[in-house]
Amino acid sequence: MIKANEYFGGNVKSLALTAEGGPATVGVMAPGEYEFGTASLEIMRVISGKLSVLLPGEAAWREFGPETEFTVASGVKFLVRALEDTAYLCLYR
Repeated sequence: MIKANEYFGGNVKSLALTAEGGPATVGVMAPGEYEFGTASLEIMRVISGKLSVLLPGEAAWREFGPETEFTVASGVKFLVRALEDTAYLCLYR
């Protein structure tokens, strides 16, 4: 079953599905700053666009562009700045 999600006044939208290996979302973000929380380990891959991310325990923002990814631990919050319209794939483990 595919489920549609919408956050931050429609600036972040995704489709959730069960992929090989577990749940996943494919989504888009409009430019802006967003705070996300994790319920499980997340692997986020940027498909197109550019994100600046402040991961838990880090002092500096890191940029991720197309074909890059980052991992976020379970049970934490992190900040994301979409620097332009961005598409992503998020795998939950």
